[in-house]
Amino acid sequence: MRNILVNWRKLDWFLFLALIILLILSCSILYSLNLNIENSDFLAFKKQIFFALSGLALFFLFAKLNYSLWSTYAKLIFYAFILILLVVLVFGTSVKGTTGWLRIGGLGLQPVEFAKIALIIFLARYFSHNAQEFKLFRHIFFSGLATFVFVALVMLQPDLGSALVLLGTWVIMLLFTGIQKKHFWWLSGSFLAVVTVAWFWLLRPYQKARVLTFINPSLDPMGDGYNVIQSMIAVGSGQFMGRGLALGSQSNLHFLPEPGTDFIFAVIAENLGFLGVTLVLALFAFIFYRLLLIMRKSQDNFASYLILGMVAMLLVQLFINIGMNMGISPVTGIPLPLLSAGGSSIWAIMIALGIAESVKMRNS
Repeated sequence: MRNILVNWRKLDWFLFLALIILLILSCSILYSLNLNIENSDFLAFKKQIFFALSGLALFFLFAKLNYSLWSTYAKLIFYAFILILLVVLVFGTSVKGTTGWLRIGGLGLQPVEFAKIALIIFLARYFSHNAQEFKLFRHIFFSGLATFVFVALVMLQPDLGSALVLLGTWVIMLLFTGIQKKHFWWLSGSFLAVVTVAWFWLLRPYQKARVLTFINPSLDPMGDGYNVIQSMIAVGSGQFMGRGLALGSQSNLHFLPEPGTDFIFAVIAENLGFLGVTLVLALFAFIFYRLLLIMRKSQDNFASYLILGMVAMLLVQLFINIGMNMGISPVTGIPLPLLSAGGSSIWAIMIALGIAESVKMRNS
């Protein structure tokens, strides 16, 4: 019993407290969104409570497991998720034009959220095993090829937002390996070529419309531009102190679409104002700070790359979601980590942070 207590003392309880505050805020916002709905069953709020509590259980479970286990089975996990993503394309359930969900009993899971962690584990193992040779272009190529397999399968759903997260995570991890400048410029040129090909042959019409709307929302204010315009109005109307929970006109009178998921940041800005937004950003900044401390103190390359991947994944998702809420990035349907409603996202992030805590507990 004493040994168990000693081990749990090594947990980063400050990081854990930040997670708890974000989860409580998420549940509070979802509760407030149901207050002005007549005869509401508060189902989204109840689900979020369940996902938050079960997510905490996953957090402690993965913190208890030795993180080196993931290095041993990295390739198996990678190939397993290639198979899972293929199964999603064949047997998956479509929601709003994206075939990205698997129904298991009465529960809908979005495997791509867990595929992000699988890719991080694979890349962390590959980078750590070849860290001394990354000036050789073949390692950049093979790690990029592995990433492209996941990106291609996700784009077939199609899920542009998750594909960007996968790609962005690889790029950030790659940049920290210290690649040569000529390789960096080659990759930049390749990226522009891929973007060009994607625009003309891969992106669906509604995805192109989202990009054009991002550039100029007024092109279609009652169609594709509606979401962005209403979100920007909500963010601006909160001012310094906010209108108060359940008192925001945009979110609670249903002008703002998807207020509990894609646009929950706009709801926070409207209801809690600049102070609420500052709190959210400060909590995420603190989580990044604690993760980087764990990375700095880790004693092996695999652990360092593992934490770097977690930071990259969260950072890219945060940037895309907040950007689309403020009209500075296209609307891609990416959830705001730990705040948006949705079980798969919360579970995946809690698993990722649980793995990070495993590194902390074994390197203290």
